[in-house]
Amino acid sequence: MSAGGTIGVGGARELAPTIVDATDRSPVILHAPHGSMRIPPAFRGHFVIDDAALERELLALTDHGVDRMVRRALESCDASAVIAGVSRLVVDVERFPGDEEEMNAVGMGVLYTHGAWRERIREVPDEARAELMGHFECYSFGIGQLVDRALEQHGRAVIVDVHSYASRPLPYELHAGDQRPPLCVGHDERHMTHSLLGHVRDAFRDLEQVDNEPFAGSYVPLKHFGLDSRVQSVMLELRRDHYMDEGNGRLDRAAVDALGDAIAQLAEAVAASG
Repeated sequence: MSAGGTIGVGGARELAPTIVDATDRSPVILHAPHGSMRIPPAFRGHFVIDDAALERELLALTDHGVDRMVRRALESCDASAVIAGVSRLVVDVERFPGDEEEMNAVGMGVLYTHGAWRERIREVPDEARAELMGHFECYSFGIGQLVDRALEQHGRAVIVDVHSYASRPLPYELHAGDQRPPLCVGHDERHMTHSLLGHVRDAFRDLEQVDNEPFAGSYVPLKHFGLDSRVQSVMLELRRDHYMDEGNGRLDRAAVDALGDAIAQLAEAVAASG
């Protein structure tokens, strides 16, 4: 990676993300929170479904290829990055931790108890709950550190939150009737600028784009959320049928790399815009 050295995050090592700190050179932070399929053995026993059912959940809910896209982008741009080390089925680092999280309604808050088909998939023991919530807090703290460093160095921080989604609605989705474009651009007006949105439009000009459908908003650390407009954030929800076989998870590597190059173009344009 050309984007500099890594720094550690507290908490269980088996849960820790990869964090690349290039805040001395760029205000951009690439974020891939849902790309891992890894479930550490210590946490497998919490799942009440068999291996085949667990594989089905991982195929449906993993943001396949986004880790490779972010790593590809880092080869040709200066940006920081945070890449989750474990599956969202273990802990979803992007959920709100309180009652304000709408996905609690389907058992898919920070700690999932239900899966894509709204069936119970896990029972989380109290001791594991404490450890996993500690990881959630450490993860948030690590990204908050990067944001604070970017603000100190550049007067702004720009999070590019990279995700993917299925071409057809899954039963867990709360907004299944929305449009499903090749690129859903998620953002919150408190953390978006016309300039950032314009750079997204340009970098992904070959893809039809719709704002905030079927998923809305974009990740901002809780310490900054709704409070600091210098922290900008955009979510890129890429429809999976454009770069993979959704039936078996096989990636079209050329298409994945092309999307990584587009992310790099976006990061460079944002950094250059000052």
